[in-house]
Amino acid sequence: MTTWTKSAATAIVAVLALLGCGHKEEANAPGSQGGAQINAPGGNVIRIGHVAPLSGGDAHLGKDNENGARLAADEINAAGGVKLGDKTYRVEILGEDDKADPKEGTLAAQKLLDEGVVAVVGHLNSGSSIPASKIYNDAGVAQISPSTTAAKYTEQGFKTAFRVVANDIQQGTAMANYAINDFKAKSVAIIDDRTAYGQGLVDVVERVLKEHGVSVVAREYTDNKASDFNAILTKIRAKRPDVIIYGGMDDTAGPMAKQIRQLGVKAPLLAGDGTCSPEFIKLAGDGADILTCSRAGEAVEKLPKGAQFMAKYKAKFGSEVQIYAPYSYDAVYVIVDAIRRAGSVDRAAVAAAVATTDYDGLTGHISFDAKGDIKNGAISLFHVQGGQLNYLSTTR
Repeated sequence: MTTWTKSAATAIVAVLALLGCGHKEEANAPGSQGGAQINAPGGNVIRIGHVAPLSGGDAHLGKDNENGARLAADEINAAGGVKLGDKTYRVEILGEDDKADPKEGTLAAQKLLDEGVVAVVGHLNSGSSIPASKIYNDAGVAQISPSTTAAKYTEQGFKTAFRVVANDIQQGTAMANYAINDFKAKSVAIIDDRTAYGQGLVDVVERVLKEHGVSVVAREYTDNKASDFNAILTKIRAKRPDVIIYGGMDDTAGPMAKQIRQLGVKAPLLAGDGTCSPEFIKLAGDGADILTCSRAGEAVEKLPKGAQFMAKYKAKFGSEVQIYAPYSYDAVYVIVDAIRRAGSVDRAAVAAAVATTDYDGLTGHISFDAKGDIKNGAISLFHVQGGQLNYLSTTR
């Protein structure tokens, strides 16, 4: 991916303006005062970026998020698009693959800015969202993540960073409380994958557990590409914890659960939203039913329009929803709602309108606090049984 400099982008936009590419308001380069009006020739397309891993171990989750965004755009266009004054706009999703890598995430962010997006849905992974958020902020472009849960994402003071899911302070606290109140845990072992998400999540869990007198008998580390956990799990087995807590994604949690079962470790596995997917069940095989997991939002299956959405999704894409497609779907609608309220595709105006969102979406009511966190975020808990994720409860 080639990253343009700000000066090069400005020069090219200026040339296009002189050539008269259709009648529209003056275009500004990314990051210039007032935002950019460079959505398409003729001014009839609103470009919304989407960034997630479309290759590598998290590709199934990235495609799931992108599918949710595309489903929303298709619905909006089928309903007549977005009317602003005497113009009607079609919504276009520009997708980028960040490979769940921070460096690739920043390259993807800059590429989308150069392509004239008015706002961005993404990124999926906290480790990619956090560095990219500075690039979007510098350009005055709203970034709405449907799945980034790391607390740091909205603690940087950026006015353009938003999320439609709860954060890991809420999620980690809910996980710790479940270990204490439902598993009656007196001791736990903790494993994390050293990512911004995995480590950040279990740091919260560990803090809350210790505050309640629970003993952490082991803290082990792996990485997000590992597949052999036998050495770590053998050490943990000797400690005999009541619960094993994991911070990481489903592509590593699946093999881990299988190996926990194979080694005869008796402790259940408690993990966060990155594991709470149908893909985990497939990867874990007969070890899947040791998992209890959280999701940083409402249980979509229990929402009034949840079943309808899941049926539409499967009919269109031929697969089940993994985790956060409903939230990327809502993020697109939030951006379009902001555009309509702003009466403009100006980046700065759209970002300001996103901040004042008051929208009833598929996943519930969406509004943001001063940091960009969703207000009154929910954490839902699930347990795997009979090859299915079975809903347990929701906390706020």
